[in-house]
Amino acid sequence: MPTDLTDPDPFDAIIDAPFDAALSERYLVYALSTITARSLPDLRDGLKPVHRRLLWAMRQLKLDPSQAFKKSARVVGDVIGKYHPHGDASVYDAMVRLAQDFALRYPLVEGQGNFGNIDGDNAAAYRYTEARMTKTAMHLMAGLDEGTVNFIPTYNGEEEEPEIFPGLFPNLLANGATGIAVGMATSIPSHNVAEILDATLMLIDNPQTEHAELMQVFHGPDFPTGGIVVDSPQAISTAYEQGKGAIRVRARFSTGRDEDGNWEASGIEKLGGGQWQLVVSEIPYMVQKGKLIEQLASLIADKKLPILEDVRDESDEQIRIVLVPKSRNVDPDLLKESLYKLSDLESRFGLNLNVLDAQRTPGVLGLKPLLLQWVVAQIDILQRRSQHRLDKIAARLELVEGYITAYLNLDRVIEIIRTEDEPKPVMMAEFGLTDRQTEAILNMRLRSLRKLEEMELRKEHAELLKEQDELNKLLESPTRQRTRLKRDLANLRKDYAETTALGRRRTTIEEAAPTREFSMDAMIEKAPLTVILSARGWIRAASGHEPLDREYKFKEGDGPAFTLHAQTTDKLLIACDNGRFYTLGCDKLPGARGFGEPLRSMVDIDATAQIVACLVYRPKAQLLLAANTGRGFAAEADELLAETRKGRGVMTTKEGVKLTVVREIAESHDHVAVIGENRRLLIFSLSELPVLAKGQGVTLQRYRDGALSDVITLRLEDGLSWAMGGDSGRTRTEKDLRQWKVARGAAGSFPPQGFPRDNKFAI
Repeated sequence: MPTDLTDPDPFDAIIDAPFDAALSERYLVYALSTITARSLPDLRDGLKPVHRRLLWAMRQLKLDPSQAFKKSARVVGDVIGKYHPHGDASVYDAMVRLAQDFALRYPLVEGQGNFGNIDGDNAAAYRYTEARMTKTAMHLMAGLDEGTVNFIPTYNGEEEEPEIFPGLFPNLLANGATGIAVGMATSIPSHNVAEILDATLMLIDNPQTEHAELMQVFHGPDFPTGGIVVDSPQAISTAYEQGKGAIRVRARFSTGRDEDGNWEASGIEKLGGGQWQLVVSEIPYMVQKGKLIEQLASLIADKKLPILEDVRDESDEQIRIVLVPKSRNVDPDLLKESLYKLSDLESRFGLNLNVLDAQRTPGVLGLKPLLLQWVVAQIDILQRRSQHRLDKIAARLELVEGYITAYLNLDRVIEIIRTEDEPKPVMMAEFGLTDRQTEAILNMRLRSLRKLEEMELRKEHAELLKEQDELNKLLESPTRQRTRLKRDLANLRKDYAETTALGRRRTTIEEAAPTREFSMDAMIEKAPLTVILSARGWIRAASGHEPLDREYKFKEGDGPAFTLHAQTTDKLLIACDNGRFYTLGCDKLPGARGFGEPLRSMVDIDATAQIVACLVYRPKAQLLLAANTGRGFAAEADELLAETRKGRGVMTTKEGVKLTVVREIAESHDHVAVIGENRRLLIFSLSELPVLAKGQGVTLQRYRDGALSDVITLRLEDGLSWAMGGDSGRTRTEKDLRQWKVARGAAGSFPPQGFPRDNKFAI
């Protein structure tokens, strides 16, 4: 296409400059724009431009808390059309965050519809949701119409928007902020408003207050999702003094709050049969619950945490994540420590108080200088509000004084209006009125010419003069300004007091105990086993719970002695007739492919000792121990565990005395039944049996000759049962046991008719 010869040559506009210098200059412009107009919050109102423009647009639409909701699309359209020349998706995402109570400690937008959830699900499209501002947003914008801040042109020059919001609400620390600029970033957690205001009031009273004194009332983050900050007070204080640091936040294990509103701290929910589960009621800030559940499920699937069996999400409006241990024997504290180490149930929040000050200069500030600068900004806003009010008062006084002059000379004023063609200059010359005063008098309605109106004007004039005097004194006195600011902050604090639902602290500051060492025993994967112990002391374990009457192969001359079901996480208690108990982990048992291994190769059992019992250890259970002499006692299972191969001596024996019976005492049992080789039966109350850690015990049954044959515990109400002879599998029960129920240590009587001839109770 031909070019007009009069057009300038485009090559004349080429500038000969180094490429790196041109690139640096242009990149610097971009960087400054990102820092000051996008990523970093302003210290004075704690907002980025997009959030400020969102709230300003909502204010223009009159979306205050007392008005009806409007479509989010309406708000987003106004924002991108008038104030924020960016994409609608980014603007709507920013608006959604302002409405999420799990993202903002004090939400600035009240949403109606699907605004996303803590699982990480996105909000519905803006055509489906509605919104309006919260009371907190109104606090943040209070005073916009009172000349408190500058208004600047919008990007296209058609509208105006406020440079900052003037409200007293300390939004920067209350709601925090995160952002990544060019070469710098900001990361500010949310805090409790009452604590922020308390620290601010201390600084207003004494700007020389030390940082340590501030930290006595300002305790640290208060996240929307609660949780527990586990760093030491000293570490938290140092981070806020420097403006940089890292804060460890942990999930809260709890089953709910008590009547006083305090959290139940253990998080252990008791189930039947000694089983339990952990309940998570709060998760760390910015952790998506859905991804957290997936992470915990992966730990189980990948067998990285074998002491955890299952995870369930039972959340509704309140978070409830249920963690099921592999065994009831798992240490809950160890499970918690493992979860903290391997999952996002513990996370770190980086503290970086990088903000724009009143001169729009970015910088990292500690807590004290940040609050001091915020106080200076609020004093400036107070001064501007006062001056704006003084200007309004002066303008109103001018009119009121003109009205009073008209009332004092009412007849003459009426005469001038009726007779003069141009009454305005005549009135100005005769009464010394200004142009505004004269114009206002001429525009008065006839109904205003009442005596009552004159009295009201004089009263208003006096009140305006009084208010003017007070404002002048306020502007002249920095002390009065600080006092006024303190009063306003104290009034604001009432809405966010610790006793209110919104103001109550959610995050607990609680230094964590030293990390526990991992126990490999607790990390054993739970699996069912069938334990087989032969008469000659060879032990093995078959996978799964096999029938206990199944036939197994043994070495020649050997046979079965004990067969029982267990789990790999269980411990076996093995008792010998010399009164010693040995402990063996089920995970260490050899497989059942061969004949097993000798038990004596695993624990140091005396060569002459015989094994009399093999049973699974149950925490807090009690065992009944009895010797052939008829003496015995009850022992706590926890006291029988042995930490070494040598075992633990429990029942004291001597020549001719042997431990012959070891049986677990059921919780429901209330009586003891003893039968001797002399075929005498005795039943006495379980309360007569002492609980000992070690000893010979007490006399259970007295014998003239012979020895103890068997002893069990039972529930008297259920009676005494035994197996009938033959292969019928039937049992017989004797309900009326009054004949045999006597005091411990008696000789007893013959058992009921049909009782087994071997003098053994049915188990």
